[in-house]
Amino acid sequence: MSQSKLPERRRPAQAGMSQGKLVALASCQPAAARLRWCQFVSPSTLQLGPLLDRLLEPIACPEVSARLRLGLQEVLVNAVCHGNRRDPSLALRIRRIECDRWWVFQVQDQGTGVPAAHRQGYLPRDPAACAGRGLFLIHHCFDDVRWSNRGNRLQVAVQR
Repeated sequence: MSQSKLPERRRPAQAGMSQGKLVALASCQPAAARLRWCQFVSPSTLQLGPLLDRLLEPIACPEVSARLRLGLQEVLVNAVCHGNRRDPSLALRIRRIECDRWWVFQVQDQGTGVPAAHRQGYLPRDPAACAGRGLFLIHHCFDDVRWSNRGNRLQVAVQR
């Protein structure tokens, strides 16, 4: 990663889901910094197309958008399937942060978290394995990948 710094984390706004649909919670642009963010709450389902479309709205470059779509889809699928155990009564909280030099996405599920030993982005040893490629794709689609201490929030970023 270059010497550019990622934005500091902020405390998420509190809000519930609206009839099981994606909800944009807040958007602000502080005067002191060129930072825009938008927060979303989504039900924990695999119907991710509309959510991905909203998250990628401001990204004009088709190549970057396609790369981020692949990576974000893996992040969201992991959060739904492994974090929230496909429980539609649980929610995902997603924050999109636009900086001068970075696109940052924070995805948080309501699960117990990924243990630190399982956060690496390596391919499985067995090429026929049914699982284990998601984190590999995430690490290759983004320039920076960071986990919360608990392991239920993943921050991914790509330089603009």
